[in-house]
Amino acid sequence: MLFLTRIPAAGVVSLRQGCSCAVAGVLNQPSRSNSSSSSPTPPNRRTPLELLQDKLSRGEIRPDPHQNQITEALQKVYDSIQGYEPPKPTGGIGKWFGFKARKAEKVEAPKGLYIYGSVGGGKTMLMDMFYDCCEINRKRRVHFNSFMTDVHTKIHEIKSKQVRDVTSTKPQPFDPIKPVAEIITADSWLICFDEFQVTDIADAMILKRLFTYLFDSGVIVVATSNRAPDDLYKNGLQRSNFVPFIGVLKSHCNVVTLSSGVDYRTATLKGEGMHYFVKSEVDADGAMDKLFKVLCSQENDLIRPKTFTHFGRNISFAKTCGQVLDSTFDELCDRPLGASDYLQITQFFHTVLIRDIPQLNLKLKSQTRRFITLIDTLYDSRVRLVVSSDVPYKFLFSNEKPDDIHTSDEHRMLMDDLKITKDSQDASSNIFTGDEEAFAFERTVSRLAEMQSAEYWSLWEKHR
Repeated sequence: MLFLTRIPAAGVVSLRQGCSCAVAGVLNQPSRSNSSSSSPTPPNRRTPLELLQDKLSRGEIRPDPHQNQITEALQKVYDSIQGYEPPKPTGGIGKWFGFKARKAEKVEAPKGLYIYGSVGGGKTMLMDMFYDCCEINRKRRVHFNSFMTDVHTKIHEIKSKQVRDVTSTKPQPFDPIKPVAEIITADSWLICFDEFQVTDIADAMILKRLFTYLFDSGVIVVATSNRAPDDLYKNGLQRSNFVPFIGVLKSHCNVVTLSSGVDYRTATLKGEGMHYFVKSEVDADGAMDKLFKVLCSQENDLIRPKTFTHFGRNISFAKTCGQVLDSTFDELCDRPLGASDYLQITQFFHTVLIRDIPQLNLKLKSQTRRFITLIDTLYDSRVRLVVSSDVPYKFLFSNEKPDDIHTSDEHRMLMDDLKITKDSQDASSNIFTGDEEAFAFERTVSRLAEMQSAEYWSLWEKHR
């Protein structure tokens, strides 16, 4: 058995030019940054509107007035940040230990942009065009889940370094959010978030403080989401504590919607492709075995189990070959894995085979939640995906609510821990109802459709 404890340099593949994948636990490593400083646009540098017109003239995308409106909004942000650069925080995190830090002055910054709309409309493509046009050093483009994983890692690291006076009986309050925000600001003052979503109560409870510090330090945020700001963390536990963050976000970002009603991921596909196998229609195991054999022939390794260590835990997979993982739905989604674990997988494997995906439903909320996070992570890291399932991808999720939704052992234990009764208002939170999973799965289906297509794989080969 092979044990892996570090991230190999060759383990990351990206389809977007200049895009680097997020690495779990690393906050101060810039993503997709370039080497120039903030300055007026040089004569040979294209703006977002110019880049959009160039793509249209080359036939790379279809004309879409909704996308044009979003690009105009991005152009305004682009124009507003020319010549802008907030100061870097000074002193490092050491200044937070041993004495009281001086209160920093707020930085007046241009407004960012929050783009929301249905899946496949082109939000990410337009944001990436904007990002690539911005010739600045301190910028970062990151999936929101990856960003929050990094934030929680840094909070843990900073808390572990705090030295408390054990001889004192007085309270010694310490907020690690501000030093984390300063680390982020020192690295990036322009942050582009893909898939801004809030489903975790641990994230929800710190966002207001974190983003208030970021905005006060002059950070500019551009984000894409399937949710309008007012619908973030909808029906979440203790949502009243989260709601003030929405006001903070809207006061620092203009809000626009991309509502073309077209899912370009599925509209441009030519057939089903050859990387999603429905078990009732073909010999799925045979097809997967054959494809795995072909993939193995391209690797300089043997077929063997692998184990990697992450946050002190060993995570094992029974069948791998080089950077190819042949796994099952149970291995990936029926054990307690999270976003940071899936991010780690993308560092070791450029191709993932997932066998035996069942039709998911609200009785399998934990597994469904993990599957959504897994597909988001693989897609954002541009990992190739092969799937076998009981049903076609369009029918992979059944949102029919069972009558006994609150009677599972998992639900009863969680409700008991939170002291929530079946008839209380908190019992209708999305953590129990599965409404968030049903909403997010539309995005998952759209991404699966693209990832299993021949076009996706051809593009991956082109950019190897």
